[in-house]
Amino acid sequence: MVRIGPMASPEFPLNRRELMAGLGAAALAPMWPVAGRAQGSPQGNPQGRPSLVLQAKPDSLALRPGSAATPIWSLQGPELAFKRGDTVAVDFGNGLPVPAVLNWRGIDGAPATEPLTGRPPLAASGKDAVQLSLRHAGTFLCEPWLLDDGQAQPSRPRPLIVRETEPVAVDRDEVLLIEDWRVRPDGTALAPGIDPKDTVPVHTINGQTSIDLSARSNERVRLRIINGCQRSVIAVKLEGLDVRVMAVDGQPSELFQPRNGAVVLVPGGRIDVFVDVTATAGTETPILLHDGKEARPIGKIRVASEPPTRPVPLPPAPPLPSNGLPERIELKNATRVDLALGGPPGDWVTPANFAATAPPAFRAKTDRTVVLALTNRAAIATVFYLHGHHFRLLDRLDDGWKPFWLDTLAIEPGQTQRIAFLAEYAGRYLIESVATDWAAPRLVRWYAVE
Repeated sequence: MVRIGPMASPEFPLNRRELMAGLGAAALAPMWPVAGRAQGSPQGNPQGRPSLVLQAKPDSLALRPGSAATPIWSLQGPELAFKRGDTVAVDFGNGLPVPAVLNWRGIDGAPATEPLTGRPPLAASGKDAVQLSLRHAGTFLCEPWLLDDGQAQPSRPRPLIVRETEPVAVDRDEVLLIEDWRVRPDGTALAPGIDPKDTVPVHTINGQTSIDLSARSNERVRLRIINGCQRSVIAVKLEGLDVRVMAVDGQPSELFQPRNGAVVLVPGGRIDVFVDVTATAGTETPILLHDGKEARPIGKIRVASEPPTRPVPLPPAPPLPSNGLPERIELKNATRVDLALGGPPGDWVTPANFAATAPPAFRAKTDRTVVLALTNRAAIATVFYLHGHHFRLLDRLDDGWKPFWLDTLAIEPGQTQRIAFLAEYAGRYLIESVATDWAAPRLVRWYAVE
C-alpha cells in the first residue's frame, strides 16, 4: 500500500488558482484507480421491475491508521447498478436521528424523485417509496447529504451505475469514489457547514485511505471517477497510461485525451475514462491527488505479471452510445436568465429553510432553450448544480459550446459563465450553490418547466 502523506510533487505543479482555472473551459483531466465492479443489478421484484432497498443508518469508517473507526452516516443496501430504461422501485428508510432526503445527482427528467420539490425530507424512522426512471446510461450518484450542514456526523454518497443497452468494448468496469473528511483530534469527523479549525483533512478512495490497483498488459479498463467530496475541487494525475475521456457527468462526450494525464473534478462531478494498459509487467504508476494546495500519492497502479489480456492493444474505442440528448441547441430565441451566486443573502436559502411556496428562480416553457448567465459574487470559487437537465457550457460569445454535457460547474470569483439547456422535462427542479469552503452553507432555489 502507498501511504498518503503531505508530500508535494514537482511532477504535479499546481496551485489553487491553476486548479480552478482548469474547470472553466474544460481542462477536464482524468484519473484512474479501481474498486467496486459495476456488475449485476439489485434483486428485481416478481413483476420483473428492479427494486432497491436503501437505509440511512449510523456507520463507521477507518480514517486514521491504528485508531478506532470514525462514526459516520451512510446509505446501506445493495450495489446500485442497473441498465438504461429501467424503472427502479426504491424503498428508502431513515434510520438516522435527523431528517434525510435522497438526491439523485445527474438523473434527468424525474421530478417525482426531486429532493424538497418532489420528495419532502423523511423524518427519523420514516419510510418512503418512489419509482426512479433511468432514461440515460452513465455514472451517477445518490447523495444523502443535502441536509448534512451542521449535523452531528457527515454522510457518504453512493455511486449509481446505469449500463448501456449496447455492448461497450472494455474488459473491466470499475468505480473510483473519492471523498474528503475533516477529522478532529478525538477521531470524530466534522460535518460540512462548520468551521474546520483544529481538524485534519483526510481523503479516501472507495472507503480506503490508499489503494493498490493491478491490471494486465493490453487490458482496457473503464474507470468511473467520482468526486464525492463535500466542497473540494480536486485534480488527479496518472502518467504513463493511454487514457481517453469518454463521458462527463454521466453523458457521452467527444473523445479526448486529458492534458498531461490529469483530471479536474468539481464536487459531485463524474468522468468516465477508458484506460489502455500497454506497459510491461511490473511497471508501477503512482496516482497523485491535488486539492489546490499540494499533491500527495493516494495509491498506485501496477501492471500484473500474468500473461497479457491479448497479443496487441485494442484499437481506439468509438464514442459511447448516445443517450439521445440533442446534438445542437438553438440559442437565438432562448429564454435568458441572470443568476447571481454568492454575495449577500437573498433568494438563496439553506435546504432546511426551503419552502415550496417561494417563487422560482425562473420558469421555462417545455422544449424551449434556456440560457443562464451565472455570476459568482463570492470571494472564492462557487459550485453550481442544475437538477433535472444537463447543460452545455457556452463559449464567451455564445457562438458555440464545449463538446460535452455537464450538470455541475465551478465558477471563479467575479466571473460569469453562460450555460444552455433544452427544457425537455416538465416539473419542478432544484438548483444548488455552494462555495468551495468546508464551512460554507449549501444553498438552494428551484425552477419550473411548464
